[in-house]
Amino acid sequence: MESSMWFVFVVILVMSSCVQGQLKAGFYSSLCPRAEAIVRSTVEAHSNKDPTILAGLLRLHFHDCFVQGCDGSVLITGSSAEMNAPPNLGLRGLM
Repeated sequence: MESSMWFVFVVILVMSSCVQGQLKAGFYSSLCPRAEAIVRSTVEAHSNKDPTILAGLLRLHFHDCFVQGCDGSVLITGSSAEMNAPPNLGLRGLM
Protein backbone atom coordinates (compact mmCIF):
# COMPACT_ATOMS: atom_id res chain seq x y z
CA MET A 1 0.00 0.00 0.00
CA GLU A 2 2.75 2.43 0.94
CA SER A 3 4.70 1.75 -2.26
CA SER A 4 1.62 2.45 -4.40
CA MET A 5 1.07 5.74 -2.57
CA TRP A 6 4.66 6.72 -3.30
CA PHE A 7 4.16 5.78 -6.95
CA VAL A 8 1.05 7.97 -7.18
CA PHE A 9 2.91 10.83 -5.48
CA VAL A 10 5.83 10.57 -7.92
CA VAL A 11 3.50 10.43 -10.94
CA ILE A 12 1.63 13.53 -9.77
CA LEU A 13 4.89 15.32 -9.04
CA VAL A 14 6.28 14.54 -12.50
CA MET A 15 3.04 15.52 -14.23
CA SER A 16 2.76 18.79 -12.32
CA SER A 17 6.11 19.89 -13.70
CA CYS A 18 4.74 19.49 -17.26
CA VAL A 19 1.51 21.44 -16.76
CA GLN A 20 1.46 24.94 -18.18
CA GLY A 21 -1.84 26.13 -16.71
CA GLN A 22 -2.20 29.78 -15.87
CA LEU A 23 -5.36 29.51 -13.80
CA LYS A 24 -4.93 30.51 -10.17
CA ALA A 25 -7.06 31.50 -7.20
CA GLY A 26 -8.79 34.80 -7.92
CA PHE A 27 -8.34 34.46 -11.71
CA TYR A 28 -11.96 35.44 -12.40
CA SER A 29 -12.32 37.94 -9.55
CA SER A 30 -12.80 40.93 -11.86
CA LEU A 31 -15.13 39.22 -14.36
CA CYS A 32 -17.15 37.05 -12.00
CA PRO A 33 -16.32 37.63 -8.34
CA ARG A 34 -18.46 34.69 -7.19
CA ALA A 35 -17.04 32.17 -9.71
CA GLU A 36 -14.97 30.24 -7.17
CA ALA A 37 -17.83 30.16 -4.65
CA ILE A 38 -20.25 28.94 -7.33
CA VAL A 39 -17.89 26.17 -8.46
CA ARG A 40 -17.17 25.15 -4.86
CA SER A 41 -20.85 24.98 -3.88
CA THR A 42 -21.74 23.06 -7.04
CA VAL A 43 -18.96 20.51 -6.54
CA GLU A 44 -19.87 20.14 -2.85
CA ALA A 45 -23.55 19.63 -3.67
CA HIS A 46 -22.78 16.95 -6.25
CA SER A 47 -20.17 15.25 -4.08
CA ASN A 48 -22.69 15.05 -1.23
CA LYS A 49 -25.02 13.15 -3.58
CA ASP A 50 -22.25 11.00 -5.12
CA PRO A 51 -18.86 11.00 -3.35
CA THR A 52 -17.25 9.15 -6.28
CA ILE A 53 -17.74 12.18 -8.54
CA LEU A 54 -14.60 13.75 -7.05
CA ALA A 55 -12.44 11.00 -8.54
CA GLY A 56 -14.32 11.48 -11.82
CA LEU A 57 -13.55 15.20 -11.84
CA LEU A 58 -9.88 14.49 -11.16
CA ARG A 59 -9.81 12.05 -14.09
CA LEU A 60 -11.60 14.61 -16.27
CA HIS A 61 -8.94 17.19 -15.39
CA PHE A 62 -6.18 14.68 -16.16
CA HIS A 63 -7.63 13.79 -19.59
CA ASP A 64 -8.02 17.46 -20.48
CA CYS A 65 -4.59 18.61 -19.29
CA PHE A 66 -2.35 15.65 -20.10
CA VAL A 67 -2.33 15.86 -23.90
CA GLN A 68 -2.08 19.52 -24.95
CA GLY A 69 -2.62 21.59 -21.84
CA CYS A 70 -5.69 22.55 -19.87
CA ASP A 71 -7.92 24.07 -22.52
CA GLY A 72 -11.31 22.56 -21.73
CA SER A 73 -11.40 20.89 -25.16
CA VAL A 74 -12.66 17.65 -23.64
CA LEU A 75 -15.85 19.51 -22.66
CA ILE A 76 -16.77 20.52 -26.23
CA THR A 77 -19.55 18.45 -27.79
CA GLY A 78 -19.87 17.45 -31.42
CA SER A 79 -19.56 14.45 -33.73
CA SER A 80 -15.76 14.68 -34.04
CA ALA A 81 -15.11 16.25 -30.64
CA GLU A 82 -12.38 15.22 -28.22
CA MET A 83 -15.16 14.20 -25.82
CA ASN A 84 -16.03 11.33 -28.19
CA ALA A 85 -12.49 9.95 -28.44
CA PRO A 86 -12.24 6.37 -27.08
CA PRO A 87 -10.08 7.28 -24.03
CA ASN A 88 -12.61 9.92 -22.99
CA LEU A 89 -15.83 7.92 -23.33
CA GLY A 90 -15.85 6.93 -19.65
CA LEU A 91 -15.26 10.41 -18.26
CA ARG A 92 -17.61 11.52 -15.51
CA GLY A 93 -18.59 14.96 -14.32
CA LEU A 94 -19.36 16.34 -17.76
CA MET A 95 -22.99 17.19 -17.08
